[in-house]
Amino acid sequence: MLVPLTRKAFKQLIPLVATGTQYSFYWGKWRDLLQRLFLSLVLLIMAWLLGTLLVSGWLTIQFVFYIITGSYWLWAPILWASIKNMSCLNYQYCGFWRGRVLDIFTTEELVREEQTVNKFGELIIIKNKRRLINIEVGDNKGFKTTVKTPIDKLFQSVRPGDFAEMLVLSQVSNLSRIAKTTDVYLPQHNLWVGKYPYLRRDIFKQISKNLKNKKSTFLQL
Repeated sequence: MLVPLTRKAFKQLIPLVATGTQYSFYWGKWRDLLQRLFLSLVLLIMAWLLGTLLVSGWLTIQFVFYIITGSYWLWAPILWASIKNMSCLNYQYCGFWRGRVLDIFTTEELVREEQTVNKFGELIIIKNKRRLINIEVGDNKGFKTTVKTPIDKLFQSVRPGDFAEMLVLSQVSNLSRIAKTTDVYLPQHNLWVGKYPYLRRDIFKQISKNLKNKKSTFLQL
């Protein structure tokens, strides 16, 4: 099933400003936080050096600039999540898609490579990988796509044939060519699959419920 949604619903589902879930995604782990803190320090020093070249009348602007650069570690996740959301909002049309799980399998993904030297002076490349669960979803019209997420025991109950729902994006009004998909919702398990939480999940669930009840609040009539 594929139902076109209004632009208003599109902006509600993927707002320009990052949601709490998206902020948490880009907040990352301790390693990410330390990197942002270091960059904040560098930006603050650069702002101070530039500030020394300004006359006293610019003190207020300097102070504001110091606050902005010094707090980069705090507001950067909002910036990066908003940029990612904007990449979706650049598409003109979207639709609510419902299909089924076709297949489930695992893969490994390279996270980063680190170089070190052993006691013999030999260069060693350490590859940090993580295992992902891949869930292929599709419908009876031939459309299918695969979404990935870190492995979690919660997904052990997912089986081929389970219902799957997501938002599809397109530049074509009738959605005949799907250019991008979002994270996938598995309503029978109340689980979300995807590396990035594109959707306002509460609103998406409400749309799903409305469609099941044949309500048309969010539909393109």
